[in-house]
Amino acid sequence: MTSRIHAFTDDALGEHDAVALAALVRSGEVSAQELADAAIARAGAVRELNAVAFEAYDAPRFNPGGALAGVPTFVKDNTDLAGMPTTHGSEAFTASPRRTDGAYATQYLSTGLTVLGKSRLPEFGFNASTEFMTGEPTRNPWNPGYSVGASSGGSAALVAAGVVPIAHANDGGGSIRIPAACAGLVGLKPSRGRHIDGEQAAHLPVNMISEGVVTRSVRDTAAFLAAAEDHWRNPALPPVGVIEGPAARRLRIGLVLESVNATEIDAATRTAVERTAALLEKAGHVVEPIELPVGEQFATDFLQYWALLAELAADTGKLMLDRSFDTAKLDGLSAGLRRHHRRNLLRTPGAIHRLRGIRSRYARMFGRHELVLSPVLAHTTPPLGHLSPRVPFDQLIDRLQRYVAFTPFNNIAGTPGISLPMGLTDDGLPIGVQLSAAYGDERTLLETAFLIEAEAPFPRIQA
Repeated sequence: MTSRIHAFTDDALGEHDAVALAALVRSGEVSAQELADAAIARAGAVRELNAVAFEAYDAPRFNPGGALAGVPTFVKDNTDLAGMPTTHGSEAFTASPRRTDGAYATQYLSTGLTVLGKSRLPEFGFNASTEFMTGEPTRNPWNPGYSVGASSGGSAALVAAGVVPIAHANDGGGSIRIPAACAGLVGLKPSRGRHIDGEQAAHLPVNMISEGVVTRSVRDTAAFLAAAEDHWRNPALPPVGVIEGPAARRLRIGLVLESVNATEIDAATRTAVERTAALLEKAGHVVEPIELPVGEQFATDFLQYWALLAELAADTGKLMLDRSFDTAKLDGLSAGLRRHHRRNLLRTPGAIHRLRGIRSRYARMFGRHELVLSPVLAHTTPPLGHLSPRVPFDQLIDRLQRYVAFTPFNNIAGTPGISLPMGLTDDGLPIGVQLSAAYGDERTLLETAFLIEAEAPFPRIQA
């Protein structure tokens, strides 16, 4: 087995999660500066992971006052922070430092987290692996020859390797849940509107982007959600509040093992999902097979919408990003998606119309069930190169659709889903399972995640 890469050591961070570290800061046992210094040293120790897009180590952004004050973090490099460039993972332009914080960044910073820099993502977050046309890929700490997922791959690598306990992520098709699954982390995609929207989501015909974090413990994810809610809460959604453990109520849980495009699930992933189902049944919940209320048309429509976003990014790059933007420097996936959209332009209105109707179809699953259990991905994380933007476009799209076969449904429906690490492959790579809930019901997801974590403690990279 290839050696794992991690930075856990006997320093101020230790093996603590974010909640524990925030408590140490409040008690005066450690300072925010000590934690920042430890995280910076750890980042240097795992530089080979290529997870950091921008270093702000000389001037960390301290944000006192929130529930997680003093805990170090990184922000994904598609979110504006004053004084730092936002590259969106693209080689098509040269980014200048931003003058102001983005709308969502303000909410993120309100939790008190100390920002040490920006984490890497693939170009515009379109890929499911954090790989590039010319630069080195972001590597998986569990095995550096494998993908760490995407698009929040840099954040996932940093958290899994122990550099920080929590990092910013966002999700437009699985971009929180996919890297969480690949890196053995907890990754919650919140409901649409649960947090303040970032700039990318503001004008989308179908807003499918949710903001959040990747963490190593359920309580960190729950604590972050509560802290963000202290700053701003959407009055149209039920409050999540502080969640500290499982609930006593008995749930009816739907089990999905068939993807929207009939992609076969690999044996290791199926075993992880079935093991989770057995655990939930042992705890008193009812788990029964169900079918997703969508089919292959959904996959076709999602690809068309994904391609529309690539064309919008390319066609507005000079205006929205930087005058240096050069479409000739787009990576193979972005350029291929743009061509796909132009060839199929007349299909876009119909695709958007059908996608807008998904929310009501999704809601039907929850007339009888409180949660749905499924894989996060159809197969375990692939070796680096399998999803490289240098792979010919048609082959890459086929590979992506066979891999990302479960997560996009929640994005289009606007509903919450969480990835939980439920074991390792024979060669030591993490496997994630997904729980999905009705719109606005993050509470049930987190309560159930607490139960699963207690009954089946998550794998530890430093074990």
